[in-house]
Amino acid sequence: MTQRSNEGIDNPTFDGMDVVKETKTELEDLLVSLQELKVHLSDVESLEDVQLLMELLLHTDFQQAFRMHRSVALSTRRLHPPHPLTAHARHLRDEVESVLQSSKQNEATELTGLLSSPHLQALMEAHDCIAEEDFNEDSNEIVEARGKGTKLVCLEKNRDMPLGVTVRNDHDCVIISRVVRGGTAEKSGLLSEGDEILQINGVSVRGKSVNDVHNILSSMHGPLTILINPNSQTKPTSHRQTLMHVKANFTYDPSDDPYVPCRELALSFRQGDVLHVISQDDPNWWQAYRDADENHKPLAGLIPGKSSQQQREALKKTITDKNQEHRGKLWCSKKYKKQRKKTLDNPDNVHCSDDILTYEEVALYHQPLHRRRAIVLVGPPNRGQDELRRTLLSLEPGRFAGAVPHTTRSPRAHEVSGREYNFVSRQSFESDLTSGKFIESGEFDQNLYGTNTDSVRQIINSGKICLLCLQPRCLQIVRSSDLKPYIIFIRPPPPPPAAPQQRLPTRLTKGGKKHQICYENSYGHLFDAVITNSDLNRSVFELLKLVNQLDTEPQWVPYSWVC
Repeated sequence: MTQRSNEGIDNPTFDGMDVVKETKTELEDLLVSLQELKVHLSDVESLEDVQLLMELLLHTDFQQAFRMHRSVALSTRRLHPPHPLTAHARHLRDEVESVLQSSKQNEATELTGLLSSPHLQALMEAHDCIAEEDFNEDSNEIVEARGKGTKLVCLEKNRDMPLGVTVRNDHDCVIISRVVRGGTAEKSGLLSEGDEILQINGVSVRGKSVNDVHNILSSMHGPLTILINPNSQTKPTSHRQTLMHVKANFTYDPSDDPYVPCRELALSFRQGDVLHVISQDDPNWWQAYRDADENHKPLAGLIPGKSSQQQREALKKTITDKNQEHRGKLWCSKKYKKQRKKTLDNPDNVHCSDDILTYEEVALYHQPLHRRRAIVLVGPPNRGQDELRRTLLSLEPGRFAGAVPHTTRSPRAHEVSGREYNFVSRQSFESDLTSGKFIESGEFDQNLYGTNTDSVRQIINSGKICLLCLQPRCLQIVRSSDLKPYIIFIRPPPPPPAAPQQRLPTRLTKGGKKHQICYENSYGHLFDAVITNSDLNRSVFELLKLVNQLDTEPQWVPYSWVC
């Protein structure tokens, strides 16, 4: 028999070694039993039957098929809860006992005593009570006891993947407040908003706080059995809001937010990041991916909803204003002096917006080659944007052009209308100004000057790229037009490190830094790109690289521009 077993049992052909050992033991036991049986058989027909059966068991193909069957059976046993073969074990016991009473063998008497024992009778009764229950199984992961209203959910909790649920307290109850998209709970479809959690792996959570439940779940990994009381009023998930992309106009750090429902599920982002919002079912906490993570991170993150963020920022502003009002009595006498100093330090009258910035809906836009977007350079005064514009115009005059400004003054002897300026009457200028056709305008020496959208549009229609240098207060105006501007902030280089013997930075350096900070804080949400102008040649190279990308790569633009 040892020689034959080498053909199959001792020569496994698959990797399930535990199954192989178990299969080998079962077949060997069966072969030994058949060998012993042959000794007690006398008729030829029975001996032939046993011999045929033994040859079948020793056949390699049969052994491989049996191992495969055992492997499938064992894996199925792990996935499926055991099911009773019958709900009438007590009746079977009674039948066996009645049969054994007519037997005179010692084994029958011993078995009758076992079946008649109170402990075994109680075990049979408990078995039948459980077997008679009506169980419902959903993908082998739900066991629901009808009539009792509870549901036992089985999930696998990965160490690297949260379940993706948040909970809240309702008196002593622990209620599921949301199911995060992409998480284990959402993929299973077994947990819903409003379900009450009763137990986790046999640990009761009733009366426990949200933090206690979080700590319990954090310490558990692998299979989880969660006993829940389903929400009888659970509404089907509608995801009624249209999925959309938004650009964040503020920076969010969950570690600094005391109101976030679950920091592990919250999504941090910076101003300018594009977020793919996939659920707004909870107006206070949206679910989203960062655009860069959308195809790599399966679990969505929580971000503040637009209205919630506006309310929180408005509350902060109210508290700040009240604090300033409270301190006002101490410095009101210096107020005029500080306001006058602020005006002197801001000769270009930089406006720091008080608007509450949240999100801007965006869409991908690929500019046509015959209608390129206007390039707008913006930055603190005298920080190189005008020089960059002049350099590009001189390097590639066939590709770039500057908009011809409008003015109400009279042309000089060498000037031609449409070349140096578009010379118009004051009445015409003011009419276009009232109609909102001027991106920027001003008055000097009793003459009006300005950049008209018609001049920019004329360059765009010609197939060239219009280069503009604008004040930041004009950015909203140019963005509200059909020019689809690409706005680049020209950031001044950081000051060189001061030697120990040097004095503090000059007033000019401090003023430039203040301008930069105010520009980025107030208008940073409008910038499409940033270039640090530390070297002219390098800045020109980076600027051309950005312009070239507009021809080859789609860009995120306000949704209203393309829809």
